Amino acid sequence: MWMRNLALILGVCATPALASGIEIDVAGADGDKGKIKIDLLEDLAPNHVAQISGIAAEGGYDGVVFHRVIDGFMAQTGDVQFGDQTDESFSMRRAGTGGSDRPDLKAEFTDTPYDRGIVGMARSQNPDSGNSQFFIMFQEGHFLNGQYTVVGRVTEGMDVVDSIKRGEGRNGAVTGAPDFMKKVTVTD
Repeated sequence: MWMRNLALILGVCATPALASGIEIDVAGADGDKGKIKIDLLEDLAPNHVAQISGIAAEGGYDGVVFHRVIDGFMAQTGDVQFGDQTDESFSMRRAGTGGSDRPDLKAEFTDTPYDRGIVGMARSQNPDSGNSQFFIMFQEGHFLNGQYTVVGRVTEGMDVVDSIKRGEGRNGAVTGAPDFMKKVTVTD
């Protein structure tokens, strides 16, 4: 971090700046639902933010479904391997079981609480297994604090988050036609 600050002072770019956010156009079976704007928190999780930004810049999140949505808890998406509903081999049964072609990341835990609108990195039982999937909190879930990497915060569009199609059962698996990220754009 200090090298980037020094580079800015000297007027050179030693490392590329990370995106400050992403904008997600959400759609569903009934058409467009609206936009979610997320402030990415590079000071908390620089490696995770770089991974999300890179995948978004490459268009990797475009068409990816919200595969796990638990009412009163969170909406999960980001499986670029198996969650792209525009891919001819797409199956909701596999959505949520993959990641990306990028390496898994070492956890970047902080004391930032999981409040409404916080965006966290999904992972398996291994804390160092975050890859491409992330989730957005519908309401606080402080039992996640210090267990999952916080990567961002919704700044606009919580009404769109609230409208995402809910899943069923304890695991929140979405059945039928899921809502999806129509387009994800990196913002400065």
